[in-house]
Amino acid sequence: MAKDYTEHLHASKRDATYTLGRTSHETNRLIEQSRIYGESTRRLCKRAGISKGMRVLEIGSGAGDVALMLAELVGPTGQIVGVDINAEILDTARQRAIEAGLQNLEFIAGDARTFAFSHKFDAIVGRFVLMYMADPGTAFTTLMTHLKPGGIAAFQEPEYTLYPAFLHPDTPLMNQLITWILDVFKHSGAHLDAGIGLYQAFVDAGLPPPTMHLESPIGAAKTWAGYRYMATIFQSLLPLLEKYELATAAQVDVDTLATRIRQEIITSKRPFFLPLHVTAYATLPT
Repeated sequence: MAKDYTEHLHASKRDATYTLGRTSHETNRLIEQSRIYGESTRRLCKRAGISKGMRVLEIGSGAGDVALMLAELVGPTGQIVGVDINAEILDTARQRAIEAGLQNLEFIAGDARTFAFSHKFDAIVGRFVLMYMADPGTAFTTLMTHLKPGGIAAFQEPEYTLYPAFLHPDTPLMNQLITWILDVFKHSGAHLDAGIGLYQAFVDAGLPPPTMHLESPIGAAKTWAGYRYMATIFQSLLPLLEKYELATAAQVDVDTLATRIRQEIITSKRPFFLPLHVTAYATLPT
């Protein structure tokens, strides 16, 4: 179906280090991430108009959560093609598709920016992928060449530039976590403004100005899953935090992190914000 005809699309510019690693823990974190962010991704795809019978290209499939959701939206008459540069994690995605009894999915290892597909797609979807690309705008324009006239582009990216707005004297732990997150992403070369940057990416690629929403999972309940999820983020971030000499394992103390976050929220009575993200969708002119 697809031929990878270029080994390196950007010879002079390197993609950012994937900040969260490629471990089995990271695979589990991605699955947990979809429990936190999955509903906003589903809303994005439904608002964008992804529906029964469509053929959809999904960028950065990871453990397969977005592809599995898309497979349900397009139904058995539709088809999902998921692409990820991490071949190993796609084994997990394929196994999960089998366990779900879904047969309308195909997963391909490689860089979607360098593929030549035999047919164009009705929609292209990406979640948290452009931020790691050397030139997100150029990458987005390249990806849009795989889209049919009248096709749908639906993307979701973090917006870290707004995260410091939640710093507060009553939440020193939250303040430290936000600072560490921003610092490690800066050191990795990731784009902190990928969410707001979606607007320019869409219009520069020849699409209409996208419909956009800014969202963030936020909670303060004692049983909220966001505390545990933040701890999983830092378990994945820890190797780079140490490599860049931003924090030590003892300072982060992943094993107690969720409990300490929850206690600070209960004491401060200030809800806990997970990283914000922007969703954007538009239709390619016919």
